[in-house]
Amino acid sequence: MNSRPRRRMDTDQRRRQLVAVALELFSEHPPEAVSLDDVAEAAGISRPLVYHYFAGKQSLYEATLRRAADDLTELLTASREVPPGEGLLAVAGRFLDFVEEHGTGRFTLLRGHPELIDEVREAAYGQLLGHLGVETPGPRLEVVLRSWISLAETTARWWPDGRHIPRAELELQLVHTFVALTSVGAAHDDGVAAVLRRILDEEPADGPFTEAATALAASW
Repeated sequence: MNSRPRRRMDTDQRRRQLVAVALELFSEHPPEAVSLDDVAEAAGISRPLVYHYFAGKQSLYEATLRRAADDLTELLTASREVPPGEGLLAVAGRFLDFVEEHGTGRFTLLRGHPELIDEVREAAYGQLLGHLGVETPGPRLEVVLRSWISLAETTARWWPDGRHIPRAELELQLVHTFVALTSVGAAHDDGVAAVLRRILDEEPADGPFTEAATALAASW
């Protein structure tokens, strides 16, 4: 009987494969319920071969956590070639893409490791500052940005359970909420007001920020 030859992987490829396999398992089951035998079986290799690439389960688990944090951080990168509203809408879309593909297990996995969650949140904060073109934010703008990050994180964890809001509407709602939060900050701080005016000036007439600002103004 002919069998297909198994493709050999170099060391980096095999390590990435094992981390990806372990990430799926650790995201779906408590870490203590996942064994190296489980990882080896899912990867299609022997348990001793897993030890060739990782010193043990703890070493593989730590690499898995690092990958989970890096994956989430990568979602936060917004192009600075587009207006802020469009960039933020793209970030919201990638977050929901992520939870549709992977579920909320990776958020849950990292919740037991606050230092990594904080790292992801700091990356999000830095990305927002860069996208808004702000180098030194005041305290009120910092509150706005960190509040929105927490909201986006909570939304991404909550939405897959029932999907009570259509996805396209939810993405737009996240962007509109950012404008609403910034508007509240602008009412109390001239620096935040200046940032809001500038990003609205950069927004096209049919952009999500303009739509949100128009809706807010109509409600005043």
